Amino acid sequence: MPPRILMCPPDHYGIEYEINPWMNRSLGAVRAVAFTQWTKLRDTLVSLGVTVDALAPQPGLPDLVFTANAGLMFHHTFLSSRFKHEVRAKESPVFDEWFAAHGFTVDHLPERMYHEGAGDALFCGDTLFAGYRTRSDANAHNWVAERLGVRCLPLELVNPRFYHLDTCFCPLAPGEAIYFPDAFDGYGRRVLETHVPKLIPVVEDEAHRFGCNAVVVEKTVVHNSRCPQLGVSLRAAGYKSIEVELDEFLKAGGSAKCLTLRLDGEEAAGWKR
Repeated sequence: MPPRILMCPPDHYGIEYEINPWMNRSLGAVRAVAFTQWTKLRDTLVSLGVTVDALAPQPGLPDLVFTANAGLMFHHTFLSSRFKHEVRAKESPVFDEWFAAHGFTVDHLPERMYHEGAGDALFCGDTLFAGYRTRSDANAHNWVAERLGVRCLPLELVNPRFYHLDTCFCPLAPGEAIYFPDAFDGYGRRVLETHVPKLIPVVEDEAHRFGCNAVVVEKTVVHNSRCPQLGVSLRAAGYKSIEVELDEFLKAGGSAKCLTLRLDGEEAAGWKR
C-alpha cells in the first residue's frame, strides 16, 4: 500500500492571531504564494507515490492547513487533539467529522489535558517520543501511551521557537532521526542519545528554517529550502533530500511536516520499505 497523507489547501490560510513566536499579524502571509508552495509540496509527495487525501478548507480556520496538529493516527484510530488555544480548538470538530466519515475510529482525551497530535508525538521505531511544556502536557502523553499500549518518552522543549516536537525532531527510521539539540534540555538530549542510536544534528540556521519539520517517504526526506548542510547530512546517511520552498508557512511556525498527517499511522511514517 502506498503512503497516505491528509492535507488541507490553504484557501483561508493567513496570520490572523499570534500564538507562537513566529506569528506576526503585521507581516501577514501572501495567500497566492502560499497556495503555490503548498501545491508544490503536494505534487512532490504525489511524485513519490504518496496518496494525498484532501480536507476541505473552512473560513475562519486559517491554521486548518496544518493537518499534523489534527491528532495522532495509530493503526486505524484517530486520537483527536485537545488544543491549548481556543482559536485552534475550533478545528477539532472539522477534523473529527472528516475522520468519522472516512471510517476511522475517533477517540478523545479527557478534558483539561492538552495534546496537539502529531505535532508533539512522533514514533521512532516502537517508541513514541513526546514533546511537552509549550503546547502539550506530559500527563496527556502518559494517558496517550496507556491508551495505545506503547512506550512513551516525554521530552521537554525549552526553546519557545520550537514549540512542537516536529519543529526540532524528525524520525527517519527505527533508531535514526534528525534533530536540533538546542531545542531540548540536557536530560532530553540524553534521552534521545540513549534511545536513538543514529542522531543527525541540524545546524541552528537550518533549524530556524524548520529543516527538521520534514516529511519522510521511505528513503526520501522532503523539507524546506535553503538547508544545504541538512541535505549533505541526509545523503551521507543514505537518504535523498528534496527541498521545497515553504516560507509562507514558516511565518505561522510551520513547514512540510506541519502541512501533512500520515493516515496510515505515524508509526509507519519512516520505515515502510
